[in-house]
Order: sequence, then C-alpha cells, then structure tokens
Amino acid sequence: MKHFICSLLIVFFFSCNNDEKNETKDYRVENDQEILDYLKANSLEAQKSDSGLYYIIDTAGSGEKPTSSSSVTVAYKGYFTNGSVFDQSDANGVTFGLNQVIKGWTEGIQYFNEGGEGVLLVPSHLGYGSSNYRSIPGGSVLIFDIKLLEIN
Repeated sequence: MKHFICSLLIVFFFSCNNDEKNETKDYRVENDQEILDYLKANSLEAQKSDSGLYYIIDTAGSGEKPTSSSSVTVAYKGYFTNGSVFDQSDANGVTFGLNQVIKGWTEGIQYFNEGGEGVLLVPSHLGYGSSNYRSIPGGSVLIFDIKLLEIN
C-alpha cells in the first residue's frame, strides 16, 4: 500500500509539474512595470486604459475617429522598450481592418482622429501574449509610433 501511495504521489507531482510548463504566463505586472520604467526613462506621460493599454496622443488629428470594425491606413514603427525595431511601414502606411489586428491596435487606434499621431504601448496580453510570434518573444511589450492616415 505504501508503494502504491508513493507511486501515485510521484505521478501526481510530475503531471502537475508538466502542466505548469504548458500554462501561459500572465505578464501583466511585469509589462506594466516595464512600460512605467520606459515612460520615466524617456520623460513621457501616457494615459492608461482600463485594459492596460498605454497611449500618448501627440497630434489630435481633425478627422473622424474609427470604430473597432473600421478599415484604416496607418503609418507606423514597431519596437521594443530597448529601441530595437521589429516592424515598420513606409510613409504611405498599411491598410487593414481594426478587427484583424492585435487587441492593442484595435483599441488604441480608436483613440486617434484621422490625421492623428502618437504612441501605443502595448502589454503582451493585448499583443501576442506569452507565445513567441515571428521575431517577437512571448511576453514582450510592444511600442508603436503611429499616424492614422485615413479611415477608408
């Protein structure tokens, strides 16, 4: 009987241990601190939404605001808090539906009027989560300098 209980505990321990490796990590606390440190180091002030997205509106723009289902054209540069660029459009921007992008963009672009410019600081739960995505490591804070060129 003792041997059976020990075997059961060993199996339980290893199966619990394996489950932990397969769980996705929640980086919200670390990401929030990383964003706050970045803002402080760069003397920036940002607004924080209820979802945890930080945004800075540099130029308000004079056009309409998009909705979560709008098609928009945005010129952007995406980089990490260390300044390393992972993606960038040309000055003509890229056209896409706001319902086809990461949650941070779907929410964040809606804060800008057409012609507006600013910065989105996207925690990983509003980006690519805890999984690696192309050249973006899981759990990464993503920063985007954006210009909302047009609502199509």
